[in-house]
Amino acid sequence: MAPQPLTELEIAETLSGLPGWRAENDHLVRSYTLPGHPAAVALLVHISVAQEELNHHAELTLVYNRLGVALNTHSVGGKVTELDAQLARRIEEIAAGHAAD
Repeated sequence: MAPQPLTELEIAETLSGLPGWRAENDHLVRSYTLPGHPAAVALLVHISVAQEELNHHAELTLVYNRLGVALNTHSVGGKVTELDAQLARRIEEIAAGHAAD
C-alpha cells in the first residue's frame, strides 16, 4: 500500500515522541551538534546505512560538526508520512550512540 500523508494531529503525536524534532514546511526536521567533524561524518554514514535498510532517504546537510536532517516523502507530493516518522525514530536511536546533541 502506498504511503499516505499524515494529518496535522498525527504529525503532532509523532513529534511528541521525538524530542528536538519539529514540523517545518512539510518536513520533519532536526539538527544535531557533535563533538567535531569526524563525529558528524560518522553519524551521517550510520544514518545512510539505516536509510538503505528502510529504502527511505532524508535530506542531510553537513556543516563541520552539525548535521541537519529533513524528512518528507516525495512520492506523495513532499508530505510527511509514516515512513518519515519511522526514519526519524531510527535516526534518534542512532544519534544517541554518537553523542549527538
